[in-house]
Amino acid sequence: MVSSETTFQQLAALVSASPTSYHAAREVAYQLTEAGFTELDEAQPWPHGPGSYVVVRDGAVIAWRIPEDVDALTPFGVVAGHTDSPGFRIKPVPETKRSGWQSLNAEVYGGPLLNSWLDRDLRVGARLILTDGSEALAVTGAVARIPQLAVHLDRKVNAEGLKLDAQQHTHAVLGLEDAPGILELLAQDAGVGAEEVRAFDAFFTDSQKPSRLGSNGELIASGRLDNLVSIHAGLRALIAAEPLGIIPVLAGFDHEEVGSSTRTGAGGPFLEDVLARIRESLGASVSEERRAASQSWVISSDVGHAVHPNYPERHDEDVRPIAGLGPIIKINADQRYVTDGAGEALWRQLSEDAGVPAQAFVSKNTMPCGSTVGPIMATRLGMRTVDVGIPILSMHSARELAVISDVSALQQVLTEFFSHAH
Repeated sequence: MVSSETTFQQLAALVSASPTSYHAAREVAYQLTEAGFTELDEAQPWPHGPGSYVVVRDGAVIAWRIPEDVDALTPFGVVAGHTDSPGFRIKPVPETKRSGWQSLNAEVYGGPLLNSWLDRDLRVGARLILTDGSEALAVTGAVARIPQLAVHLDRKVNAEGLKLDAQQHTHAVLGLEDAPGILELLAQDAGVGAEEVRAFDAFFTDSQKPSRLGSNGELIASGRLDNLVSIHAGLRALIAAEPLGIIPVLAGFDHEEVGSSTRTGAGGPFLEDVLARIRESLGASVSEERRAASQSWVISSDVGHAVHPNYPERHDEDVRPIAGLGPIIKINADQRYVTDGAGEALWRQLSEDAGVPAQAFVSKNTMPCGSTVGPIMATRLGMRTVDVGIPILSMHSARELAVISDVSALQQVLTEFFSHAH
């Protein structure tokens, strides 16, 4: 298994380089090209035959390897995760000046734990659309902060709990009224003039770097573990695997936290377009394409809830995923996760072959669970799908907590999955 230090350093580097989904997609492509993959352009013809390839569409990325032994009926092995995280997206009119302060206006993105963003040093990451039609990525240093109201002005806060209005109480202080605006700072980082920026997609992100915690250094605390953990594990697995009789594919989708119904989300056509072009390059007929799909598997990888030591009653009494005891198989009767018996059996076999423990996750009946890209992909592709992940604490916080060995174990099982047909 990969050492904990290597896992921490590689995951921390990915998170630090990925303040937004746009940065994450580009960073994955960069790491893959450094490993010998060829980046392709969707608007250009793609090569036929064996090779390793990656393509980026905005904040989404898909990569694959075509081994020497493939033909029109070779199945796909797809690992899918998402590049976005809950948080705040800056509004089109970014600044407000009031009471001597310059604040940033932001719209809530997905379902973040609002209170976790308070009193935290924030940077801003963005994709800039320039007047010449080109794009540039940018990120500031720590420049903003959402200040909490002092206890002296809210004497009941500790007894009655913090109550935040998502509109009124989430403005981030950028500086004094005469401070430079956020577009000036982003343009400066991108090496362009602010007047060259025609539009932008900008998000708050935690400026604190990932940390190793725990008495044995066994924990990682970081923003965006949901779901860069899975992107990292899939990326390293794709590089490490030696595929035989399978076409391994890594798909990192955007917009999972807001429903996936976009051109770069799991509900859009991106993956189907890529798979169709791969099949076309192999000379597959429609019938052969469908036959191969029937033998293919999708692993939807996203984080799940470890049993919380302060809230053990929020978890099922008998199915209790413990952090540090390996990846989880995510199961839900209402198909919020699409794992069935065949999928569970596959994951347990892969885990056994990789020498990694496997444990199940199911929500308590009184606690409705979230969902993943898994059900969406199963519906669109018709491929057998299993939902998995690692157990973490503080999901959807600005800073989440996981066990490093679980990340290494997930990478190990995904490497096994990418190595041969199932």
